[in-house]
Amino acid sequence: MKNYKDSRVLHFIRNTILKVIDFFHPPFRRWIPIQTFRYLACGGGVTVLGLLLFFISYNYLIPPYLQTRIVNGKSEEVLPLGDGLTMTRYIAAYVVSFVVGFPVGFFLSKFVVFQESHLKGRVQLFRYATLQFLNIVLNYYLLHFFAGWCGFWATPSQTLTTAILAVFSYFFQRHISFRAKKDPEIMGIPAIEEEEA
Repeated sequence: MKNYKDSRVLHFIRNTILKVIDFFHPPFRRWIPIQTFRYLACGGGVTVLGLLLFFISYNYLIPPYLQTRIVNGKSEEVLPLGDGLTMTRYIAAYVVSFVVGFPVGFFLSKFVVFQESHLKGRVQLFRYATLQFLNIVLNYYLLHFFAGWCGFWATPSQTLTTAILAVFSYFFQRHISFRAKKDPEIMGIPAIEEEEA
């Protein structure tokens, strides 16, 4: 099997993305380091993709499959999953956006933003997946808080939730998921499993 590091397509895609992002960095060079700028650009792109998919799913993809139920005297639209299980409309839209955003986000984090990480790909993927699991849990509760409890519209609720989680994710990825050799041991997690050249 051919190693992904030898893939011309991978190198072409990564180099094209880097050229586009780095082209816009010079005006911000004084205030934002290149890695942070790349994270903002890639994370912003994945966020916009996720919000777009959330909006399309919430408004167009999911509605034909919804059923209405009464909960505590309030009408609520839910997506039936079978065996009496249901999912709220906004959580179903989040699931659709997550299924696309996860692989795109990992690719950009690994190959564009945090290229200098010495960790093996499977360790990076496991840590990235752990972060995404934390984000799912936090997203679920924050989205229920903003949309369900506070009564905000679903898309602005998801936007606010995404902004909060983006700050948390940057530090987690930089210091845990894609740590470079120069990083000190963080929170008792040693820099393990260096990749072989």
